[in-house]
Amino acid sequence: MARRVVVTGVGLISPLGVGTEATWEGLIAGRTGIGPITRFDASTSSVRIAAEVKGFDPTTVMEAKDVRKYDTFIHYAMAAADMAVASSGLAITPENADRVGVVIGSGIGGLPSICENHSTLVEKGPRRVSPFFIPGSIVNMPAGVVSIRTGAKGPNSATCTACSTGAHAIGDAFLYIQHGYCDAAICGGTEAVIHPLTIAGFANIKALSTRNDEPARASRPWDRDRDGFVVGEGAGLLVLEELGQAKRRGALILCEVLGFGMSGDAYHITAPSEDGDGPARAMRMAVADAGLAPEDVDYVNAHGTSTPLNDRIETLAIKKVFGDHAYKLAISSTKSATGHLLGAAGGLETGISALVVARDTIPPTLNLDNPGEGCDLDYTPHRAVQREVRVAISNSFGFGGTNACVVLGKVR
Repeated sequence: MARRVVVTGVGLISPLGVGTEATWEGLIAGRTGIGPITRFDASTSSVRIAAEVKGFDPTTVMEAKDVRKYDTFIHYAMAAADMAVASSGLAITPENADRVGVVIGSGIGGLPSICENHSTLVEKGPRRVSPFFIPGSIVNMPAGVVSIRTGAKGPNSATCTACSTGAHAIGDAFLYIQHGYCDAAICGGTEAVIHPLTIAGFANIKALSTRNDEPARASRPWDRDRDGFVVGEGAGLLVLEELGQAKRRGALILCEVLGFGMSGDAYHITAPSEDGDGPARAMRMAVADAGLAPEDVDYVNAHGTSTPLNDRIETLAIKKVFGDHAYKLAISSTKSATGHLLGAAGGLETGISALVVARDTIPPTLNLDNPGEGCDLDYTPHRAVQREVRVAISNSFGFGGTNACVVLGKVR
């Protein structure tokens, strides 16, 4: 029998705030983290809005002299890992270090550092490229640095599956603990690519909202006037543990990871298939892996990007999996407040879902004024709702047709 796995720690850095409680309080209060881009001069861009992390000081996690050694996505991972481990109360010691894993991914990695060093190469020559360029920008370095920082010597890996990255990292960690490769893991996703190249790339495939004059209203999942997603940044990391270990040390258990599912669309590089088959199979697999019936699920933290295609097709996929029960589900898209954190989205949103289960509170979907065609479920518009949540799922879907679904529930 597979070992049971629980969530004992959550560390969140988001456009709503630096810290888990700051993020949660912003969500429940219905605040937005979306505003004008301040990281660069976006005046000539068709998209001039993003969901930036405000008030983050990297010197809280490293000495000032070391800040430029690492890209910002690594800074966020270090800080979120500190938060997650501290909230879990897990002590990583020489005696248990090889039983603690680290699985942290990023969808794009250190793109700002890559661009900066390329400019240096072109303008000043190869000798001026930073010796920290490679280790400071590669996708697996958040996992590596967190391992070094915490002393965790168990399985160490990084996922990179576009916008499913964070959820896949959590799913991998869940499986590692289930199968006995480790007893605990720090896992999730991190991303920091609010950069001219990123914005231009997404804008030129018409994926982003151009509601530049109303940034707070730009991310509007399922609304008939939705016109694209808003790029966000941050990190979402969890501490997962084997249930028996968590109980023995008296940990505060937030919820149990009940199941995990993943699938491939085999359809298109950016678009989901019209019938919602890939997302539906991921959800169906996750619910079955949890040993549950669809009717047991109370809440869906949707991928909910605010793009015309994704929102309609995710709704269709939910109906395929849950049938009539789809109309009894509480659903929300927290991207309406945080923007889309790309490779960090699944980590952030699974962390939020863990808090939903622990606190029986459904975050709202902002800006849902007039549901669009085919979008007729309960998406928790405008205001948070108090409701018992025994089981929640968190969906993440990515370019290339990669899908992931994590099932969380109260410990039974």
